[in-house]
Amino acid sequence: MRIAVLTRTAALVILLLFSLLLPPVKTNAASYSPLPPKFPLPKPFQMPKEIYGGAWPTSHVQGIAIDMKKKHMYFSFTQMLVKTDFQGNVIGTVEGLTGHLGDIDFNPRDGRVYGSLEYKDAKAFYIAIFDGDKITRTGMDAEADNVMTTVYLKEVVDDYTADMDGDGKFDGNTADTLDHRYGCSGIDGVSFGPEFGKKHGPQKLMVAYGIYSNTEREDNDHQVILQYDVSRWKKYERPLNQSDPHTSGPAKPEAKYFVYTGNTTYGVQNLEYDTYTGNWFMAVYEGKKEQFPNYSLFIVDGSKPPVKGVIRGQSEPEKGLLLSLLEDGLYDEATGIYGWEFSGLPRPATAPQYGLESLGNGYFYISHAGSASEDGVTKQTGTAVLHKWTGEAPTPFEKIQ
Repeated sequence: MRIAVLTRTAALVILLLFSLLLPPVKTNAASYSPLPPKFPLPKPFQMPKEIYGGAWPTSHVQGIAIDMKKKHMYFSFTQMLVKTDFQGNVIGTVEGLTGHLGDIDFNPRDGRVYGSLEYKDAKAFYIAIFDGDKITRTGMDAEADNVMTTVYLKEVVDDYTADMDGDGKFDGNTADTLDHRYGCSGIDGVSFGPEFGKKHGPQKLMVAYGIYSNTEREDNDHQVILQYDVSRWKKYERPLNQSDPHTSGPAKPEAKYFVYTGNTTYGVQNLEYDTYTGNWFMAVYEGKKEQFPNYSLFIVDGSKPPVKGVIRGQSEPEKGLLLSLLEDGLYDEATGIYGWEFSGLPRPATAPQYGLESLGNGYFYISHAGSASEDGVTKQTGTAVLHKWTGEAPTPFEKIQ
């Protein structure tokens, strides 16, 4: 019998077909794999390297969000929201907030900006929802100009006001107490994305707690994240009345998650879902407990679903849904915690993180805070600066030159 000799081309074809039948090779969890973006994404090199958010007589910039379709950037400046185009021209502002407007994110499904809003003295915590299309001029009023609604978060209030030491009184806005369940100081980081452990599916709003820095207790070593379905929120939305805070909102979140990072100073400042990797970025002010590595950036591995387990350090045994940190970057053997240094500056960090926005393809805008003097008045500035994720430790972001 004559034995046919395969040509090189035929052999390559067979090898290719055989490789398609093999299971995919597992790669490092920090590597980038293409996932469908949540909005049409211009090529990163077409994006401005910097977008200036202006100078304002407020506290520092807290967060940034982008409307890629309409080419608008939003900046949260604690007491106001600023809307610009991609050239840094101010289109409009929403002012008059007496509470703390923190991290923000854009929801492409309804064209609105969602942000954390705190009134600690009134024991009221909200998600503020801004209608971007209605923000058309500077000096718009948060209460009077019909540009913003709010939804009350009872779960946050319950944890913030919890009488943990059993003395029958609420100790107020202070870290020097055993009150505040899990060390809850309110809320800050917000972001839209699928449920943890899923790459696709309905977008949920994830809301991260602020956590008091307190080195004398052991029950404040987790980041806490609440999950909400905002498609059902119209019935809760109310205009803001700062002199008479309302309590219209969901009784409970859809889910409540815990991430063991060690205690931080005021919890997750910026929470950001990266559609490209399916991971969740948590930028924090570093903690002060010496037994922890006190990183300033943690990443939740979005490929791993939550598991029910023990919430460490609680005075009474308690179980909850635990999330996994991405096993990459810096690693502390004593605690098993992974993370990075976000600012890249010597400790203590002199330029803490104030805004993080994923563009996909490994590109991010990071807000750089600063100050400027105008007519003898010191004002706060914020500039969204384009960076590339490198994954290098200790500092994983590289500024695009």
